[in-house]
Amino acid sequence: MTHWSAVLAARSPEPAQRERALEALLAAYWKPVYKYVRLRWNRAPEDAQDLTQGFFAGLLERDLLRRYDPAKSRLRTYLRLCVDSFVSNQDKTAQRQKRGGDAIHVALDFSAADEELSRSAMDHALLESPESMEQFFEKEWIRALFSEAVDELQKLCERNGKSLHFRLFEQYDLEDGSEPRPTYEYLARENNVAVTDVTNYLAWVRREFRRIVLERLREASGDEHEFQREARNLLGREPG
Repeated sequence: MTHWSAVLAARSPEPAQRERALEALLAAYWKPVYKYVRLRWNRAPEDAQDLTQGFFAGLLERDLLRRYDPAKSRLRTYLRLCVDSFVSNQDKTAQRQKRGGDAIHVALDFSAADEELSRSAMDHALLESPESMEQFFEKEWIRALFSEAVDELQKLCERNGKSLHFRLFEQYDLEDGSEPRPTYEYLARENNVAVTDVTNYLAWVRREFRRIVLERLREASGDEHEFQREARNLLGREPG
């Protein structure tokens, strides 16, 4: 699905394409949806887990993506509103039954999402503000996008014998900012390589990271126009 939006794949008559679309949407949106349900709807973890799984299990079955119009809103805005509608209609536990059809095959690490949520500095007094919740959902979507891209990058490096490339990327680009970044000279000494190797390895891994981010962003965008706009916002320039 590198060159196709998950929205287009979800409309395919082919079951395999639809399943891949659901998995792409899950990867991009399940954490933002889960955290949003926890905060916006004040749901306990188990309840929010059921609602999150139920929402995605029914996403294709109820053909919600066929109704999406990219001219009216971004995909993430549309999905957030769909979540609101879904949760508001789930008044009884019995209604939240697992559906057939498009089943969820991706394991969702809810404990990790709860840990991230507990560390967030969200002002709970703002939870009733639609604007603040929209901003929260957008931030969590960006966090999930980059987190998945980092995981994919690490696997790519391990498969290709480039673990050092990823370690340098971690040491230089993924630091939390609480301390000054190490110099290339320091990284070279620490990893017993030349400074030119540090430069070249980081250049390669950053190109791969950007490529992965763009691939995932394309899948999670409603159309090409939205993809181009999101790429400019996230990466500061046109994809290419």
